[in-house]
Amino acid sequence: MPIAIIIVLVIIALLVSVKFITKSSLSVEENVVDASDYLVPHNQIGSVALQTLSVQEQEGLIMMREEEKLAHDVYMTLYEQWKLNTFRNIAGSESTHTESVRYLLERYSIEDPVKISEIGVFSNQDFATLYSELVNKGKISLTDALTVGAMVEDLDIKDLQELINETDNEDIKIVYDNLMRGSRNHLRSFSRQLVRMGINYSAQYLSQQEVDDILSGAQERGW
Repeated sequence: MPIAIIIVLVIIALLVSVKFITKSSLSVEENVVDASDYLVPHNQIGSVALQTLSVQEQEGLIMMREEEKLAHDVYMTLYEQWKLNTFRNIAGSESTHTESVRYLLERYSIEDPVKISEIGVFSNQDFATLYSELVNKGKISLTDALTVGAMVEDLDIKDLQELINETDNEDIKIVYDNLMRGSRNHLRSFSRQLVRMGINYSAQYLSQQEVDDILSGAQERGW
């Protein structure tokens, strides 16, 4: 066999090997969302006694219902743009997160702000505006998209921390704690993808120290 043909075959084999390794490595990173993150806490809080809600607590639940929908909608839109399974996987988790908050709204007879499930549609105009801003940024490049994902989780954790401090209702705390655990896992997932591209995520809402502490921690399990 001519040497030129042998060289060509070797190069092709190397290219195929590199492509396989890269794809396999990416697949591992794309499936880092733990199955326990998909749990909806109906059984966990169904037996918890109802308590009086303050106006602040009611407003917090309404806000978080749409904030979790925001995460889902952004990730599904970015999945359609980049076909990276990380976005689809985490969007599935966000669906159960927003449903967990909807369950609390129903439990306390609070009107659900989500009237239709259409992507990008919100009762709160601030979320509609933020959705457009995040999606536009995320469509610039894949690194921008992953940065957007990290930003959404950064914001989510910050808001959940504040809401937890504002409530003394056990059922609400249970749900918020689980949502925040999931958001920490999601932030780790997006950050790992960025690191593999040579980028370190810079905190936008939490302090950098808080973000660094989260990223240095191990993946957490839910209930």
